[in-house]
Amino acid sequence: MAETSSEEVPETAEALAARIRFCRICVERPFASPLPHEPNPILRISSTARLCIASQAAGTLAHATTTPFNDPSGERLRDWLGVTRDEFYDVSKIAIVPMGFCFPGQDEKGGDLPPRRECAPSWREEVFASMPQLELVLAIGQYAIAWHLGPLRRRTLTETVTDWREVVAQSGPPPVLPLPHPSWRNNAWLKRHPFFQREVLPFLRARVRELLLPPTGG
Repeated sequence: MAETSSEEVPETAEALAARIRFCRICVERPFASPLPHEPNPILRISSTARLCIASQAAGTLAHATTTPFNDPSGERLRDWLGVTRDEFYDVSKIAIVPMGFCFPGQDEKGGDLPPRRECAPSWREEVFASMPQLELVLAIGQYAIAWHLGPLRRRTLTETVTDWREVVAQSGPPPVLPLPHPSWRNNAWLKRHPFFQREVLPFLRARVRELLLPPTGG
């Protein structure tokens, strides 16, 4: 009599996302001080998205609405990608995976704290393992760049983004495109580095448009 396989069916990205939304690690088992408010994990993953935005952490508006990039930074990011708001929030096409799923709180000056250190080691490998179909990861800001590029990261964010062609060619799979954060705080950086508008954005928009199309059969 033939034996039946005891292998478990891999968890889907959708099921994993539902499980992560109940995560309370940063309150119940924090690395240092616990999260100062009720956890509200925010991420968008699916088994069909071909593009992933690896971002920093939820801000105040994202925390209040449970919607990532629901602020002026999101408007700028959508402009960089050349997508509409509806396209951006279509989880079947675009995944959004912050380094820290919850809003981390603010410092004494009113600025957002860094992403919580519990999230990435607890969940990140599992999240990306659930999305083998990804064809491009956009690493936004220093925390996502450090995690996703590791030794491929250059000495500074500017050097990493300047060498974007080499980084894309050497990283992956899936390949990783490093980007600055779309916050208004980076306005001066964008003015000092016109190559970003001239070289990176045309490539980014063209590639995003390809990834929003249905995949070709193989």
